[in-house]
Amino acid sequence: MTTVSELPSPLTLLPRAQAGDEHSMNHLLTAITPYVARICRSITHDDGADATQEALLAVYRGLGSLREPAAFYGWVRSVTVREAIRTARRYGAESCCSEVDSQEETNPLDAVHISDVLERLSQAHRQVLTLRAYGLNEEEMAEVLALPVGTVRSRLFRARRRFQEAWQPSAA
Repeated sequence: MTTVSELPSPLTLLPRAQAGDEHSMNHLLTAITPYVARICRSITHDDGADATQEALLAVYRGLGSLREPAAFYGWVRSVTVREAIRTARRYGAESCCSEVDSQEETNPLDAVHISDVLERLSQAHRQVLTLRAYGLNEEEMAEVLALPVGTVRSRLFRARRRFQEAWQPSAA
């Protein structure tokens, strides 16, 4: 049995998977599953497994449309975020976007405080802050959320302000 660490790099597998090699496709999907699952869990919370499955299926179906192999991880991220939000909406997840998965956490208590503050925000505000944390710009967020760019900008502005007020109540 092959472990994930023994698999060739996803970028090595990509051309063969796009050409229809099922073995390479399987290994490619196995290699990106932890990345996809981490994003889905942070957006959907309790429905992370369902969102991960939907995202991997969307990657499988859309891989042939990817033109630039260097953009693979960005494309996977976009597909994953879109599918996670769809899953959250489908299940009516009020806890959508309740965690921000930070790559640079220095104090574990900060993550607890951030999650607590995010829980107190509306679902719409948690969504835009989480998508921004994953590096999406306003136009990408608008596309994923199926909203006008102006609405996304307004929500982002208000979400940042509400987060700051909740984070430092004495500053209000």
